[in-house]
Amino acid sequence: MSTAFPSADQLLYTPEAAAEVLSYGRSTVYELMAEGLLKYVKRGRSRRIRRSDLEAYVNSLEPQPN
Repeated sequence: MSTAFPSADQLLYTPEAAAEVLSYGRSTVYELMAEGLLKYVKRGRSRRIRRSDLEAYVNSLEPQPN
């Protein structure tokens, strides 16, 4: 696994790269995708997550009360 963060101008992310960006585990990203909470595109066997879908997911998160 790479320790370098993906480029900010990157349009598509692998689930592993998305996990790094979100500071989540890889399994969590796959669970979010399976539950339909994180949209992705599929080409053959490859899954990629659009930057706009990552941003939409983060924007949909509700802050927890203090």
